[in-house]
Order: sequence, then structure tokens, then C-alpha cells
Amino acid sequence: MKIKELVKDLEIVEFTEKDKGDLEIAVLETDSRKIQINGLFFCLIGENADGHNYAQEAVKNGAIALVAERHLTMDTPQIIVKDVREALGIISACFYGQPAEQLKIVGITGTNGKTTTAHMLSSILKKANKKVGLIGTLGAWYAEKKITTSLTTPDPIALHAIFADMVRHGVEYVVMEVSAHALYYKKTLGITFCCCIFTNFSQDHLDFFHTMQGYKQAKMGLFTSPSCSVAVLNGDEETGREIGALINKENGACKTTYYGLHTPTDAFAVITDESLYGLECVFNINDKLSRITLCMTGRHNVYNALAAASCATELGIDTASIALGLSALKGVEGRLQRVGGWKHAEIYVDFAHTPEGLGKSLDALRPHCKGRLICLYGCGGNRDKLKRPLMGEIAAKKADFCILTSDNPRYEDPLDIIVAIERGYRRFSVQYVVVPERKKALEYAFEFLKAGDILLVAGKGGENYQEIMGIKYPFNDKDIIEKILEQKGKNLYS
Repeated sequence: MKIKELVKDLEIVEFTEKDKGDLEIAVLETDSRKIQINGLFFCLIGENADGHNYAQEAVKNGAIALVAERHLTMDTPQIIVKDVREALGIISACFYGQPAEQLKIVGITGTNGKTTTAHMLSSILKKANKKVGLIGTLGAWYAEKKITTSLTTPDPIALHAIFADMVRHGVEYVVMEVSAHALYYKKTLGITFCCCIFTNFSQDHLDFFHTMQGYKQAKMGLFTSPSCSVAVLNGDEETGREIGALINKENGACKTTYYGLHTPTDAFAVITDESLYGLECVFNINDKLSRITLCMTGRHNVYNALAAASCATELGIDTASIALGLSALKGVEGRLQRVGGWKHAEIYVDFAHTPEGLGKSLDALRPHCKGRLICLYGCGGNRDKLKRPLMGEIAAKKADFCILTSDNPRYEDPLDIIVAIERGYRRFSVQYVVVPERKKALEYAFEFLKAGDILLVAGKGGENYQEIMGIKYPFNDKDIIEKILEQKGKNLYS
């Protein structure tokens, strides 16, 4: 595509060589090492690097034009803009033929529950005979394809490429997780959402946002922009109500609808039966009643289901399809997922990596635990350090015993991370052991289990790697647990 076509919707400060507007662009790239011949290179400014400093390398590797925020002393044509990130989203959409405009896109944001809610809504839409694509932490799914993604919300080039392929495969609806980082970096700029869901808000990512208010403001951006047509909000959450008030003030064209369990809302549920393997509920959505079976435990999953059901209702999906879709979903990878049993103890894997998330998962398992509730977890390195003692406090209060280990230590010493967790833990309990190597910690847990116990392995969920000193080593909690079970004589029971 010619440069002049790609930049027609941009607010350009300067185009250093307008006569080069007929240059044909073959690829878009933000990494100077990956740029190809006839590529357009975006000089992004990030946390640790400035793309302007890599422009020379990009040109050497094939870039024939640059998008930058300042003029560079180079002969290469340069499109100077106020914000390269904004330009990246606009140009990416144009390059792939504006695919988002041909899709009905639902955005889901919140600290916890995005992935489960996305899978619930996707299941509902499929039962309503809609062609659905899903994008999130676990990857992208559509038309029998699964694409591995490195980020919850892919960067604009990859995101619009996925959208374009979805359109080619006849996808109608896209359900996507939208992270706070994605909103901060304007990855969804220009995408119109037919509905946006807010799950909940609690401490996370303060290494990046520094304050809870900064983190909250990033998430609120999804709802206050004109691109949000309908907002489905958690009415039991202060932040959900705050978002609703802000929408009424700043985005009058956006409809708001609330769900919850404890406050008057448009959608609510009555839990009629609860077990380790699921829940039975009666949903009331805009005064329409339906019986719902969830094959996942925990009241937090009722919130996720209400969010998905409320959104589906706004999209015109009937109550029968909502009930079928929710009951058809047998679980989500790494989200309070039962792996098996050993010595008549139950073993679950969960992504819980925030204080609130860990607390909710332990609360979900506690009523069904006949023995000890045991938690194996750690905290990620080079991330929010303030939550480490808080997670220690939560685990000490809610579990009977903990095995403290590594998560993704990244560039930190795992023992330093564990010491920070211990500061909070020891305020309430000394019932724990430290086993820094995660695989050995899992092996230790098996020797420790007794009949009636429940083991929660938390923090990594469905991740297939463990990041240590910049290298991602293959590692999956579920796979390792299953191998241990196999080695011990396949003592699985249903």
C-alpha cells in the first residue's frame, strides 16, 4: 500500500519528502531488528527504549520510511506526528483494510476475571450460532485456529492482522480482553466496541502505573471514549459505579447496565446450590429469569457469568442460548482448573496473582475442604513489589499451610521475592515452608498431601513458561502435576 494512502487519516506535523508518497509499503514494524524490505518503521518511545535511536538500524535492515515524533538527520522519508502510538493504530487499521469496522467487537477490562468472562461470552455466542473470535491472555481462537500471543492485548499491527484474518474466515463477533497497559499505550485507538465489560478493580501493576488512581484511570479510558456503545458494569464494585457516573457525565451516547449479587442491579443471581465442581443459579436479567448451571466453582465465577450474560443480552442473544453457553463451558485453562486427585486430595491450578484474586480462589475452595487448604504460590519478579506482603497476608489468613516458591522471577533473586512475601505472611501465621524451585515445590506438595486436603497451585495458571534472567523456559503447572501423577501410578480419580 502506498504511503499517501496509509497516512491520509493522520494529523501530520511534517512529511519530509512528500514526493515519496507513492512509495509502496510492504510491511509495518516497530522492531528495527525485524523490519523487512520496503518496510515502514515506527519510532515508538517505550519504558526502556526510544525507537528513534534505532531508526538507522531499521533503514539498514530494509525500512524505506519512518514514522517519528521528531526530525532525524537522515535522508529517509519521515512522517512526523505528535504521537507515534496513535499513528501506529491508525496506519495498522488502514494497512489491513479497516477490518475492525466489519466486526462486532466486545472489550473486557478489569483486574481479575477477564479471561473467564471472555470464554463464557464466547461460549454463549457460539450456542447462539454466531461465528466468534476470541483474543486474550491465552491466545487468539477463531475458525478452528489457535494463535499464540505474547500479550493479553496484541500490539496494533498484530491485532489488526488478526482482525483481517478473522474477517476472511467469516467471523462476526470478536470477544477480546483489553489490558490497562493496552489502554495506556492506545492499542485500541480507533476500534469501535459494540459493548465493553468491567469486571472488578484491585491492586496490580503498580510497578508501571505507580498509583492505584493511575491504574484506574487507564481502565476507565475504555468506557469514556466515544468508541464504547454499551457499558456492562459490576454494580457491587465502587469502581464500577464510578465508571457509570463518569460515562453519564462524559459519554452520554453510551448506555450503562449493571450486574451484581449484593446491590440493586439490572442483572443479578440467586445461588441455589454450590459444590466443588460447580454452581446452580437463577439469573434475573432485566426481569427475565433463567436457570443457569456453571461447571466452575466459586462465587467470583457467578460475577463473571453475570457479566457475560448481561453483555449477551445487550447483543440480542436469547436466554436459552445464554443458559446453554454457560453450562457448556466446562472450565478455562488455568482458571481454578481441577487437574486431578492424589490420596483423596484435590489439586487445582489457578492464575491468581493479585491479593484479591488469590483471596477469591481460596474462598471458593474453603467451604468444600474437608482437610487442609494448602496453597503453593510465589510472586513475579520486576513487577509490583507492594503486593508481595499483601499476598502473604491473604494466604496466611485463608490457607492452612503454604508452600512459598518461585513464579516468574525474571531478573530478581527468587529468595528476595519470597522474603517480601514472608513479611506479610508471618504477621498471621508460621505454617509454611519455602521451596524456591517451583518443580521441587510441586513434588514436595504431593508428599505433604493427605485425604481431604485441597491444594491450590496459584500464580501461573495456563502459562507455558517460567521466565528467569530474560529466558523463558518451558514450564506449565498442569503438565508437571500430571507427570507427577503419572509417575506415582496414575492415581487420578474423577
